[in-house]
Amino acid sequence: MATAKATAKKDAVKAEAAVVETEKKTAAPKTAAKKPAETKEAAPKKAPAKKAPAKKVEPKASVVIEYAGTQIVAKDVLAAATKAFKAANKGVTIKTIEVYVKPEENVAYYVVNGEGSEDYKVEL
Repeated sequence: MATAKATAKKDAVKAEAAVVETEKKTAAPKTAAKKPAETKEAAPKKAPAKKAPAKKVEPKASVVIEYAGTQIVAKDVLAAATKAFKAANKGVTIKTIEVYVKPEENVAYYVVNGEGSEDYKVEL
């Protein structure tokens, strides 16, 4: 009887080992099958194409000074002051220019690079 019990015990251990081995074999393919699917999910998704930023369009602007029935366009006064300074001061680079319009005198005075003079004026 002892041998029958021992044989039965050995058979039970072998059967249990066979079940464990079968579970390992069937579990391995499932794991292997999941890995490619996980890899596909982990792949970075394509970002939607970015649109180029819209170019900033500056509005067309002008400044007009009206006084005593006369119209003075600020852009034209600035151009005249720049031209007058360059004609009188050849070789001097204009870094800054400020224009002061005095419509009651029909004159615009200008200051270039921080320096002004009574001679720095433009008739309007």
